[in-house]
Amino acid sequence: MIRVLLAEDQAMVRGALTALLGMESDIEVVGSAPDGETAWRELQRLKPDLLVTDIEMPGLSGLELAQRIQRHELPCKVVIVTTFARGGFLRRALDAGVSGYLLKDAPAEDLAEALRKVHRGGRAIDPQLALEAWSDADPLNDRERQVLRLAGEGQSAGDIARQLNLSQGTVRNYLSEAIGKLGVANRIEAYRMARQRGWL
Repeated sequence: MIRVLLAEDQAMVRGALTALLGMESDIEVVGSAPDGETAWRELQRLKPDLLVTDIEMPGLSGLELAQRIQRHELPCKVVIVTTFARGGFLRRALDAGVSGYLLKDAPAEDLAEALRKVHRGGRAIDPQLALEAWSDADPLNDRERQVLRLAGEGQSAGDIARQLNLSQGTVRNYLSEAIGKLGVANRIEAYRMARQRGWL
């Protein structure tokens, strides 16, 4: 029996996935979580074989959850099911040790098959997205990405500096590096482009 934990912030989608996977004789949904922090606690309590997670969730994103699983060397494999058909997200997911990356508009039967494949030690990646991911490399480093995300949320250099324990000058340097790497005019354009490509 393949034991699965679901992490998805939309209750209707969470319920639909639970029902869908419940029809499979070899898959058991042992728990579900509406956000990343709850999923993290449930992972440690339930010790599932697989985590099926969305990317965008309150508190802790699916990618951050995958990174935490990788850092703590938990034996649970991660499959992301998302609407984000962007190569940048897939690259970051693979860097975080994710074994599966599927789009929510894929046929329902593909999900159960992907979970079986991942459980056997394989990978299940949307093929079209895989091609795109390798042709579009992310030029930003982690700190530039973090600063740019906060700037894009409307925070000032001072706010960002306080939040990340950096000086305002260092924050401005990171922003200007990101702007330069992306070849745009300002931080708003940099944020917009990085979001569009799936790098944030």
